[in-house]
Amino acid sequence: MAIALTSPVTGSAQTGFTAPTYTHVPDIAPDNNGRQYAVTALGGTQTGATAHSVASPFTITVTRPRVFKALGKANPTTGVVANVPTNVYKVLVRKGALPLAGQAAALAYCRCEIGIPAGTDLTSPAELRAMLSMLIGSLTQLSAGLGDSVTSGII
Repeated sequence: MAIALTSPVTGSAQTGFTAPTYTHVPDIAPDNNGRQYAVTALGGTQTGATAHSVASPFTITVTRPRVFKALGKANPTTGVVANVPTNVYKVLVRKGALPLAGQAAALAYCRCEIGIPAGTDLTSPAELRAMLSMLIGSLTQLSAGLGDSVTSGII
């Protein structure tokens, strides 16, 4: 199983958080092609944050394409593959957040789509791994800054 999130997840740096961790349990994904986890407990100092509940969800879901697309045949004259289809994987984090004190939680989300051209899984796996390494490393490095930006509106 390639997608197997171990618990707890160590969160990355955020302003006002100290050593954040997220204990989770497997959940049922809305799509049969996905895996989902629900955050059941928070660790470290995360004042104001809450774990998963029906009224205020906190989940992460990873899905793969429902039907994988294959690379078509090359033109026999030119050797060019005219249409290279893309297989799309998705990562979605959902978190309930109060829009106003005393109101019901509204759903905040963070969505990442990963488009993989058919055939590159066999011919360019290192390129795909480099792309994902850069994405995840950058998000880890930018975590606190993104947190500051989404709460202040300043980039």
